Amino acid sequence: MKRAIFPGSFDPLTKGHLDIIERSVDLFDEMIVAVLDNPEKHPMFTPEERCRMIAEVLVGMDTGECTMAVESFSGLLVDYAKKREATAIVRGIRAVSDYDYEVRMALMNKRLEPEIETVFLMAAEEYSYVSSRLLKQVFTLGGRVDGLVPELVEAKMREKRAETN
Repeated sequence: MKRAIFPGSFDPLTKGHLDIIERSVDLFDEMIVAVLDNPEKHPMFTPEERCRMIAEVLVGMDTGECTMAVESFSGLLVDYAKKREATAIVRGIRAVSDYDYEVRMALMNKRLEPEIETVFLMAAEEYSYVSSRLLKQVFTLGGRVDGLVPELVEAKMREKRAETN
């Protein structure tokens, strides 16, 4: 079985993330969307909230024969991937700046766990500028994020903003 991990903060989940997931499901038998629990990033949502949102969004997605799971993790990604018996880590690349960072991470991960491959997928052009950090910043300042995040996620962002105001 080919099991892949698609790791990230997913704070919030974007349509760019969904694009990578949709294109990955044909490559693997099982995919785990792995939500990083990293409080240092000052997340808008808890790991549990992010996992619930992602799982709800994935319900409507055609994943073909690929089984999907959503889990949170902390610590080294390769330790988590090894524990989950993954053969691959999926990473999206939006720009040259992503490539530089992601290659260094992939090489370090390969050194730590040589049997786990990193698979890079280029972001779809319409999402090549979208990042969770940028979306949170725009949203926090009152800008529109419709069309860049799933409707469910945008609604949860509005709820979260109302709770904090």
